[in-house]
Amino acid sequence: MGAAMDVFGNPSSVHAEGRAAKMLVEKARAQVAGLVGCLSSQVIFTSSATEAAALAVAQKNRHGGNFVALPTEHDCFTAWSESELKSFYGTSGQLNVDGVNSLRDWLSNLDAPQGTDAALIAISAANSETGVRTGDGKVSGNGAVETMHLGSRDYGVVCDLTQVAGKVPIVFAQKKPSYAVLSAHKLGGPKGVGAFINFTADDPQPILRGGGQEQNRRSGTENIIGIAGFGAAAQAAAQDVASGRWQEIEELRNILELALAGSAKKTIFVGKDANRLPNTSCIIAEGWKSETQVMQMDLAGFAISAGSACSSGKVKASKVLQAMGYNEAEATSAIRVSLGLETTKDDVLRFADAWLAKREKHAQRAA
Repeated sequence: MGAAMDVFGNPSSVHAEGRAAKMLVEKARAQVAGLVGCLSSQVIFTSSATEAAALAVAQKNRHGGNFVALPTEHDCFTAWSESELKSFYGTSGQLNVDGVNSLRDWLSNLDAPQGTDAALIAISAANSETGVRTGDGKVSGNGAVETMHLGSRDYGVVCDLTQVAGKVPIVFAQKKPSYAVLSAHKLGGPKGVGAFINFTADDPQPILRGGGQEQNRRSGTENIIGIAGFGAAAQAAAQDVASGRWQEIEELRNILELALAGSAKKTIFVGKDANRLPNTSCIIAEGWKSETQVMQMDLAGFAISAGSACSSGKVKASKVLQAMGYNEAEATSAIRVSLGLETTKDDVLRFADAWLAKREKHAQRAA
């Protein structure tokens, strides 16, 4: 990113300075494509995963005109969902078989063109609050990302890769989704840059019109510095995944949960028996408010969150946990603890000691 600051040309210009800037953008595009497992031409840079989600939703007319997000999806998708879906998740975090059948039934009743059931469905590869990984009721043994297959009909699927990118291999075991979205800052890159991945044969209809950048798919002068950082982070993240570094972090996550469970018997680890991201632990300590836990751990020197970081400032019950079957008391007493590649065993044990001490004081006050 520091080197990109010295490249002052506009990538849309044909002079030497513009061509140098264009080369940086295209290098980053190839690096992101390498991480996701797509063609460079399928990568469209955006300002965020949220913008990429909006671009995906704008393609709904190509999939019957209906868009729906599962109730556990990130707000950048549920905000656009036009129909109410019931909860299809059990408290284990797995998508229940009955839930898949119910979703098929729901889709078959959509008022779609020509009497057919059609929709564009948002399904995350891993939940942003719990780390639970999603598929069609299962996740393949090699940890591959599986998009939902609903009977004999094909539905458009937009897959949110934001949480899995850079932590687990991205392999579409059955078939590729229609679209995917991801964000640079979730894999060590800068904030304020994301990507929309178009796996279809047709260019998406743009939602930002103007100069025709990104091959007329997303207008606006490219954020060259951010894009360069995105590309470098994607390449580094792919190497980390290939070298198995996140498996070490998963072991630390397990050490943390064992330490907490051993001294706090009623603690709930959401999706503990499900296939989860290696670095995420969603912890419920019923009766101890999420925001209180966040503040107390902040004072102890640890940065955690209550739900997604984008919404952690909102004091309310987690809609994700409620959709998974947890009650309101449990959904207002959950925190998300995320580990990084720099996290050590000492960090984990110090956190466990601090959290348990704070919980004991809370229990004494509540008694």
